[in-house]
Amino acid sequence: MKKLYTIKNSKLHGKGLFANCNIKAETNIVEYVGEKITKAQSEKISDIQLKKSQKNKDEGQVYIFTLNNKYDINGNVNYNKARLMNHSCNSNCDTDIIDNKIWIRSYKDIKKGEELTYDYGFTFDKDDFRDHICKCGSRKCVGFIVTETDWKKLRKFLLKLAKNCLKTNE
Repeated sequence: MKKLYTIKNSKLHGKGLFANCNIKAETNIVEYVGEKITKAQSEKISDIQLKKSQKNKDEGQVYIFTLNNKYDINGNVNYNKARLMNHSCNSNCDTDIIDNKIWIRSYKDIKKGEELTYDYGFTFDKDDFRDHICKCGSRKCVGFIVTETDWKKLRKFLLKLAKNCLKTNE
């Protein structure tokens, strides 16, 4: 099977995956692979990585992907090229679990050379959304890596925060 992507420097963040050819919608592009771990292991690994990131931003990436209610995939391995795919608020890919495998697939037609992106799906949490700043630059960008289904909650929270700041400064 022809490899549908190449790895290059990205304007969004570090490295990224870019289309090697035109890709039709509904195409499986790359499998998100790594070690299958329990939710408890996932929590421990995430905590360790987040502590590392406070010391050195280049070392603290968390590449854990939810597989199901019981297991996750720790994609922090060199052979997992899917970990290099960046988030965008105006993505061209999404994820699908097929036969207990995580696939990143196109949900619209993608042109050769276009960066492949997906919505990381981080749920809105008023205590830690600020830890995930979005740099996608799309017109739809909400400024933080928060799943589109939570954008309304994020905007409502930011509006309330802004109003409180205005009241404090009066």
